[in-house]
Amino acid sequence: MRIAVTTLIALLLAGMTMTVFAQGASNPTTPQKPAPNPDSQYRLGPDSFPQEGVPKGEIRGPFTLPCNIYPGTQHTYWVYVPAQYDPKIPAALMVYQDGQAFKDENADIRAQNVMDNLIYRREIPVMIGVFINPGRTPEQTEPSPKAGWGDGFTNRGVEYNTPDDKYARIITEELLPALEKDYNISKDPEQRGIGGSSSGAIAAFMVAWERPNAFRKVLSNVGSFVDIHGGDVYAERVLKSKKKPIRIFLCDGRNDNRGLRNGVYNVRRDWFYQNVRLKDALEKKGYDLNYAWGMNNHGQKFGGAIFPEMMRWLWRDGPVSTDPNDAVERGFRPPASGIKQ
Repeated sequence: MRIAVTTLIALLLAGMTMTVFAQGASNPTTPQKPAPNPDSQYRLGPDSFPQEGVPKGEIRGPFTLPCNIYPGTQHTYWVYVPAQYDPKIPAALMVYQDGQAFKDENADIRAQNVMDNLIYRREIPVMIGVFINPGRTPEQTEPSPKAGWGDGFTNRGVEYNTPDDKYARIITEELLPALEKDYNISKDPEQRGIGGSSSGAIAAFMVAWERPNAFRKVLSNVGSFVDIHGGDVYAERVLKSKKKPIRIFLCDGRNDNRGLRNGVYNVRRDWFYQNVRLKDALEKKGYDLNYAWGMNNHGQKFGGAIFPEMMRWLWRDGPVSTDPNDAVERGFRPPASGIKQ
């Protein structure tokens, strides 16, 4: 077979070019494209923003709650009251730990917008929302978007991460009575949910675990089920204990804190592994469980993006009318008539 000289030269040049490219690709001095940020794919959807025509609820507060469980400390909290709240009708309840972060209008959750939209569309029940910060002494700085979440300058670490019933007592013995003075909150534990991120998530789980007759819905984002104050015990506790009537949605990411420090791996401080381990235990015991594993870092980027769906799933079993002539059921929820907001 004869090959034209020009063709042969072209082939030789192509081979040389390929060799140069191959050498360049393996050359350690060649600049490498940085890996994508694990949070780069997560963005808030329309449910997380105010929507035209949707009645806005009101955030009241801040209020101060004295604490006897940890003497000398207090909790700051805010109350979200939906436009549809009628004090004559018991409302559902959702409590968020690290309240300042969950209600921050410029952050990753924006829970009040999600509740406005989902309540209006009958995708979750009419509910009171509570945004509660970790405990602190009067002299300590209040957690905030600028000051931080409270680690190192409040009682957050001990209060949220210690696997005992103290934080459950704060919520059930101190917060609930204060709320019930001003709001008609359902006594049905199926109508009460609690959630949080990181240490706030393990705190939320602990409340439902310790007091299932008060709270039965748990929203956990990047939960710190790790050995901060011994919080990596829950997978074993779940397996050894009688199944409790609680529903859980776990959310975490493969790039959460992975327990590596100075080249040494500590499995008890691997956030993602411990979340998966807890999921496996809950699944084995037959809990009402949902979970989502993303690519995210430790934070609220992924959790914020799917927060509306987490809420829909947790609250999916509200009463529904199937009567085709039920005009109320087929309409959006209007503001409560005659009720001052």
